Amino acid sequence: MPVTDIGIDMGSSNTVVYTKGKGIVINEPTVVAYDKDTDKILAFGEEARQLIERTPGNVVAIRPLKAGVISDYSVTERLLKHFIQRALGRRAFRKPYISICVPSGVTEVEKRAVEEAAFQAGARDVTIVAETVAAAIGAGIDITKPVGNLVADIGAATTDVAVISLGAPVILSTVRVGGDTFSEAIARYVRRNHSLFIGEGLAEEIKIKIGTVTSRPNSESMQITGRNVITGLPRTISITSEEVRQACGEAATEIVETIHGVLEKTPPELSADIVERGIVLTGGGARLEGFEELIEDRTGINAMTAENPECAVAEGCGLYTEKIEQLSRMER
Repeated sequence: MPVTDIGIDMGSSNTVVYTKGKGIVINEPTVVAYDKDTDKILAFGEEARQLIERTPGNVVAIRPLKAGVISDYSVTERLLKHFIQRALGRRAFRKPYISICVPSGVTEVEKRAVEEAAFQAGARDVTIVAETVAAAIGAGIDITKPVGNLVADIGAATTDVAVISLGAPVILSTVRVGGDTFSEAIARYVRRNHSLFIGEGLAEEIKIKIGTVTSRPNSESMQITGRNVITGLPRTISITSEEVRQACGEAATEIVETIHGVLEKTPPELSADIVERGIVLTGGGARLEGFEELIEDRTGINAMTAENPECAVAEGCGLYTEKIEQLSRMER
């Protein structure tokens, strides 16, 4: 199995790219700016996000992945090609070996669509990696050992939970709840309880600054401005971290229940390993304050967040082929 040149975590919200020898080189929105008047794509990634925010209504955002699955094949291919060329830079003298991750619950047809898009974007060879396996590698877990490790990867649109041993998931479960779910829940809460419309960008900012899924001893607050539901005029209010906890409670509970369900199905020998080693959280959604405490409270097992959770999957993709080769040598 050839060593990977580029590892790609192409998520619904962000695309993270790892290259051999350099580490993470790209972490940008999975979005393109499309001009409806000229029928042309104007920009990709971060450049596209900034362009969409500052231009007239004829320039719109296209997000080619929904819930980790390709919804617009041609745009996905062009976006992948753009990121691959940027990652390679001037070294693009040969086609790269690419490892790309997919959510654990996708179908074979969806896997082939991702693989084909990577080939069309210029890959020499493509390895499809399960998101939870990549997350485990990126979090520093040695997947080549015959011990159980529980990983919960909280992405933008989905959360993948798996018990991994000897390089593969033994038990896995996917729930369509993630970081975007929390942002949407905050926006709904503000509209329902404060009669205020706010955009997804502000909801995301609230989540990052004062978001929590457990009660804090000292509740923080934040001033936000939106459009009054009744008058249509701008209005400024204060929202507290306790209100954000209430808004995010249902989604957080779904994730914890998914982890609980995986633990219930885990063989006793691997369960003992998990109790000893703890639960590892990855993905951008894992940064929401209080997740470790909430999981520990509901399961009785220590939970810890990876050092760089939003980049763990891309790093794991980049290192995947080396780990699998190491595992195959051990088996021989």
